[in-house]
Amino acid sequence: MKKDIERRILLGRVAGAFGVRGEIKLESWTEPRSAIFKYQPWILRTPAGQESELSGVRGRESGKNLIANFPDVTDRDVVEAMRGTEIYIARSALPPPSPDEYYWVDLEGLDVQTVDGVKLGVASHLFNTGSNDVLVVRGDRERMVPFVMDDFIKSVDFEANLIVVDWDPEF
Repeated sequence: MKKDIERRILLGRVAGAFGVRGEIKLESWTEPRSAIFKYQPWILRTPAGQESELSGVRGRESGKNLIANFPDVTDRDVVEAMRGTEIYIARSALPPPSPDEYYWVDLEGLDVQTVDGVKLGVASHLFNTGSNDVLVVRGDRERMVPFVMDDFIKSVDFEANLIVVDWDPEF
């Protein structure tokens, strides 16, 4: 797999202020949502594109909110100015996946072909439907292949940069 620059994983974003003492409401896309605090340092990227690194973030769940404390942030106005800031971590900060499990970011950019060798395109991204994940393949057109191992996904080979699928190229 090509590794020119360190891949990053988007974990969440700053949703706004919570209270008046600089606490921060977060949106988290980790599972469970509070797992976002296990992965640090964070790379913060403002909506304007400015980046900074942050360690030492603490947090808790409070009802339907996830509340964080950033070191040295104690002012609600500072937090409001951070609204929309995205929270990333370096891919290398994640533990290795279990056998037959994959981080979506590792699948993005792999070539996709059928079991008969027909090239379908490149893995663009994945999304969850609630019942299963779906691999979006972009080539001559966009295809959506259920990411169900053995049924539709036959193999993932990072060395060969290839996902082999059991999928009708006409579909």
